[in-house]
Amino acid sequence: MQEDLRLYFLKNFPSKNFKSFKKHCATIGVGGNTGDVIKRFKKLFYYLQQSRVVDIICTSAILKNPPFGYLDQPYFFNTIIIIKTNLPPQKLMRYLLFVEKRFKRIRNFKDSPRTLDLDMIFYDKISISSKHLTLPHPHWFERESVTIPLGLINCRCN
Repeated sequence: MQEDLRLYFLKNFPSKNFKSFKKHCATIGVGGNTGDVIKRFKKLFYYLQQSRVVDIICTSAILKNPPFGYLDQPYFFNTIIIIKTNLPPQKLMRYLLFVEKRFKRIRNFKDSPRTLDLDMIFYDKISISSKHLTLPHPHWFERESVTIPLGLINCRCN
């Protein structure tokens, strides 16, 4: 791993072996770089744990990494959360956007600093290409912020 990357192992990051009877499996990329991101990730974990919409199956460790795109901003913290849901992909995406807003996400410009970024990386094994949703997430395989935490996940949807 490069010098400018650092892993954090905290309570619930990583975690695994949660059970669910929901139908669909989704991989969510989580990121942020403004304010107390680690505290926000902990709150997000408990928020999602209380949700009736999703069940957390497992999480990865947290990766601190440099920004890409717009570079004049703080380093990011990133993790992966694998969830199960009964929502179809478009409704799950709307739910994730709602959660971002709840955690004070403001979209100033492309690749701008953010409190919380929730990206659907995979949803089951489907491919979608529409104006509002592309699955799998485009270029996920080029981003260390996704590939490193994803490589640390040690669970499957049950």
